[in-house]
Amino acid sequence: MLVFGVMAPATGFASDNTPPKAIDEKLGVPIVVYGANLSEAEKESVKKSLKVSEEPEIEEITVSGEDLVKYIKDSNSSSRMYSSAKITRRDAGEGLVIEIVTPSNITQVTSEMYANAMLTAGIEDATVQVAAPKAVTGHSALVGIYKAYEVTTGETLDIDRTDVANEELSVATSIAESAGVEDAKVAELLTEIKKQIAELKPATREDVEKIVQEQLNKLEINLSDKDRQLLVDLMDKISKLDIDFSKWSEQLNDISNTIQEKFGSLMEDKGFWESVKSFFTNLKDTISSWFN
Repeated sequence: MLVFGVMAPATGFASDNTPPKAIDEKLGVPIVVYGANLSEAEKESVKKSLKVSEEPEIEEITVSGEDLVKYIKDSNSSSRMYSSAKITRRDAGEGLVIEIVTPSNITQVTSEMYANAMLTAGIEDATVQVAAPKAVTGHSALVGIYKAYEVTTGETLDIDRTDVANEELSVATSIAESAGVEDAKVAELLTEIKKQIAELKPATREDVEKIVQEQLNKLEINLSDKDRQLLVDLMDKISKLDIDFSKWSEQLNDISNTIQEKFGSLMEDKGFWESVKSFFTNLKDTISSWFN
């Protein structure tokens, strides 16, 4: 019951006297970006998941394989795009808030992975909700977020940063899958390495490699030589990006705190997970006994 209570979404009832949601004349209306390969029925499903009808006004755009080529080097313009997002600007300094509103349909990318990649790409101070009408990895949503962010802010993102951010998302999901590391722990690993890069400003690849290994040891994560090399290559590229690392530290701390608040105590409490395992084992045995 504790597991279900923690994971179940909070439910509330709005009062009939609730004032209508106002249009933000300072920061602009939310932008909803749809994957270009959605059918009309799928698009309606995404609209419902993103609660588009609850917004007083929105701007709608579409992201396609052509946009993929714009933001990610050596990508395929014929790629199919399904995952979608709603992005709302926040005041400077308020940071990133990421929510996957269809978690069963975004199979590989977590909200913390999105936040890390967005920060690498240069996206700050926004609320982002991600949705898909069917099971997808979730990678294409990042491209939609890039496009929506440029539309809503009028800024042009650096393709070197967006390209590395996409690589970061790929490395994160690859490590989680091939090394069997929990998604939350992968996000924590990336965040802690980047915090050290921001603080220490490594001058050489060897310095980056040392930081990576120290964090792997600290978090007790064992990677294959191949995965470890992917991680070092990625972090070496990040260390060379045109980033204000002094500004990065505070934002990375926000991501780190979010990970700890959501997963820290549960991930460290082995007794808790043993009790959960025991509960479901006993439940299975009980149900089996009904049919004996």
